[in-house]
Order: sequence, then C-alpha cells, then structure tokens
Amino acid sequence: MHAFSRPAARPTRRSLLALAATAPVTAASLAAAPVAAASDVAVGGARLVADGVQVNGGAALPKKLTARAWLLADQDSGEVLASYRAHLRVAPASTLKMLFADTLLGSFERTERYTVTDADLAGIPSGSSLVGVKAGVTYTVEQLWQGVFLRSGNDAVQVLARMNGGVAKTVAQMQARAVDLQALDTRVVSPDGYDHEGQSSSAYDLALFARHGLKNADFRAYCGTKTARFPAGGTKTFAIENTDRLLSGTYGVTPYPGMIGVKNGYTSNAGNTFTGAATRAGRTLVVVVLHPKSGHNAVYEETAALLDWGFAQGSSARPVGTLVEALSEGGTKATPSGEAPPAGAQGAAASDGGGGWGVLGGAAGVVALVAGGAFALRRRRTREAPEVSDAPDAPEVPDAPEIPNVPEVPEAPEVSEAPAPESARD
Repeated sequence: MHAFSRPAARPTRRSLLALAATAPVTAASLAAAPVAAASDVAVGGARLVADGVQVNGGAALPKKLTARAWLLADQDSGEVLASYRAHLRVAPASTLKMLFADTLLGSFERTERYTVTDADLAGIPSGSSLVGVKAGVTYTVEQLWQGVFLRSGNDAVQVLARMNGGVAKTVAQMQARAVDLQALDTRVVSPDGYDHEGQSSSAYDLALFARHGLKNADFRAYCGTKTARFPAGGTKTFAIENTDRLLSGTYGVTPYPGMIGVKNGYTSNAGNTFTGAATRAGRTLVVVVLHPKSGHNAVYEETAALLDWGFAQGSSARPVGTLVEALSEGGTKATPSGEAPPAGAQGAAASDGGGGWGVLGGAAGVVALVAGGAFALRRRRTREAPEVSDAPDAPEVPDAPEIPNVPEVPEAPEVSEAPAPESARD
C-alpha cells in the first residue's frame, strides 16, 4: 500500500521564476504553477503550423471532414501523411489519459494489489466517467488500468495517481513527460483529461502520446482489450467494455479491420475526441480526430475515412511533417523556425476556437527550463477557417455521452448508470 501525499501549497509566480533560475523545480511546485503561452517552435516541421489542410500527393482526401483538427501519421517512420490544424490547442478530454498511462505504466507491477480508501476517491469531479471503484475493495494494478483504458474511469485514474504519491506529483510528471516528448501544445491540469481551465493539447501532441505509448507492450495490450471483468467487492465481478466503438463495434459503428486502440473522449468543451491506430498489411497508422461538427458517431466515421485513405493512398503521399522522437531517446530538440510554408501548401485560415482555452500560462514553461531551454512565447490569434467538408454548415452539436454498459450480474454495483451532465462528461 502507498501512503497518500498531501499537495503542497500553491507557490507564487515570482517564487516559481526564482526557483527555475536557481534550483531544481519540485513536482509539487510545477503542479500548482500556471501554464505557459503558445510556443513559436514548429515541432515536426513548419508546414504543420501552417494554415489549412496539409497534404502532398495521393488521391483527394475524404470530403466530409468536419473536425476542428486532425492528423494522420505512420507509426513506424513517424511521417505525417496529412493534417489539418495539427498544432491547434483544444481541450483533449480523456485522450489525455494516454499521456497519463505513458507516464505511469512502469511505476507499478501489474500484479500489485491496493485496497482503496475513501480518501483515494475524494475530489473526483461530479459528472466524471467512472468504472465503479469502491472504497474497501482491493484491486490489482492491472484491473485499475483496465478501468482507465476500457471505461475511461476517472476514479481509477485518481487511485493510481494517489498510489503514485498524489495528483499534484502525477500532473508534474505528466507535464515533464510531455516536454520530453516535445509535446509543447500540451498543458496538464488534471491527470484524467476532465475539463479544467488551461488544460489543452493538440492533434500533433496526442499523436506523439499514442505513438510513444504503443511502443510499450502493456499500453498496447490495455488499449486493445475489448472486455474485462471488474471487481465488485468480495468474489463478485461485473463486465466492462471498451468505449472505443471502432474496437468494440457498439452503437452502430462497424469495427475497423486491424484496429489496435487507442483512446476516445468526450466533454461538452472538448466535443468528441479520438486517437486511434490500426494495422493493415504490416503497416500501422495513427490518426487523431478532434471535435467533428455533429453526429454521435462522426468522430469514428471521420477516423475510419482517414485510415482508409492512408492505407490506400498514404504510400504515394509525400510527408508534410514528422512526429519527433523523445529527447531522452535521442530526439533532436525542436528549435524556433521562421520558415515559410512550402509552395503548394493548401491554405485556409485557422481558428483557435478555444472558448477560453487559447491563452495559457507557466508550468510547462518552468519544466522546459529544467529540461534545458527557454522557448520564445507568443499568443497566436487566427481566423475562422472555411469547412474542409463540402457539406453545408451545421450547427455545432455535442456528441451524446457514452452510455455505460449494463453489469452482467445482479450483484454488480451501479456504475454511472445515468448519463453525466453534458458540461462534465469523460
């Protein structure tokens, strides 16, 4: 069993700046710090920060793409085959759990057992997606990770974070991992992806998390698990099913051939978010689709369309950028770039559409200083883009929240039986 660590008091901006300049930054201070503004660093290539759809060769892209941002890349080479607003900062919802898993998976043995306390479950935001973790019940680490990956359980996330020494420490470690992966659009406020002011990521960063996570055998196994049995107390269990509809084939979605995972999410602020990976004929593609305009299955339909294009046309398309390697694994540090986009880049003005998420300020900046370099910062203002789709404009409608599966045994506890409020789901 792991002792619970109480989060440290919130430091001031002045103290954080002094600390960054003179001494190592602690996990607690980083977790409490505000987050940094947008970076001028064109991670992955200048074309990925250019306006509009980016593609070079191959047949025409799918027409009805309504997502605010998307990206398609080759898992092995890291080549970005096509993208739209790759570095647009948006609320990530539960896709941020990929970073949580990539950061913490090696911290515990799968067979390690932990008895949950009431304190472990305190402070989970109302309306969170839950797997049904109960105080007084003992779980293996493997079962808790199944709760994270299959049911997107914020309760399972919080228990693992407490086992790790607390939410503040975990947030700081996630932010440091993001910096190491060169995911500079990501600002971590909570480990579960729940809506919090200042929390953001991008299609590019989420692709980095998926690509790096999939190199881990445990990560790959968890995200590809369709169903599992979850403890209900005593000897009782109940069934849980993966909420990734392209994997599980639920709610009218046809399972995608060769689907590996990875993670879906939904909140009213983020809309529907999805990062997926699939393999065909020995080739694996990673795709990110963020906030399609409408339709409760649109995020999966647009994901499948991009994967189809990638497998059919991706080999003839020349890359428009690359998913960079982690600094700790020999990656070259991205540097500020003033390059103009290459000739022929399709152009359409982009909107940050952030609704309060576009101006962010400091923990990652402090982490970046610790990692070895201060980045030039700026606030980017952009314009609304015309739709990529040739379909008529539709009012923005949030996707329906995930409907929890019904337990297969009568003694199972009730777990998020009613849909959460639209403003706070997943």
